[in-house]
Amino acid sequence: MAARREVRQAAFLLSFEKLFLDDDLDKIFENAGDLEEFIPMNDEVKALVRELFDKQEELDGIIGKYSNKRAVNRIPKVDLAVLRLAIYEALYDEKVPVNVAISEAVSLTEKYALDPDISFVNGLLGAFAKDIKKEEE
Repeated sequence: MAARREVRQAAFLLSFEKLFLDDDLDKIFENAGDLEEFIPMNDEVKALVRELFDKQEELDGIIGKYSNKRAVNRIPKVDLAVLRLAIYEALYDEKVPVNVAISEAVSLTEKYALDPDISFVNGLLGAFAKDIKKEEE
């Protein structure tokens, strides 16, 4: 079984790719299978990507709520893929604490995005996390 970080990164890469393609997810998974040395493909990765797209509308609504400066369709695709993944994990994956979801999202942003994107992602997820914490109290 792949480590959670590998699953997260693979899901991020596949969901990022899907933002550029009209292909269905099965086709994207099939194509990624050719790159198994770079993107570990397993049922856990596929399930996570499917969940991200099943809940895309809800996740984008949350992103829109916290994105004061940009409409969701104006957010760079790399940021959007990271934000969807982090918010999904924070809300739906009981094994991933909110602070870990945010930390991992910032790490992915540092690796794949531009410097201004790091503070944008971190700020948006910080505001989201504060509200989650208030709701839990």
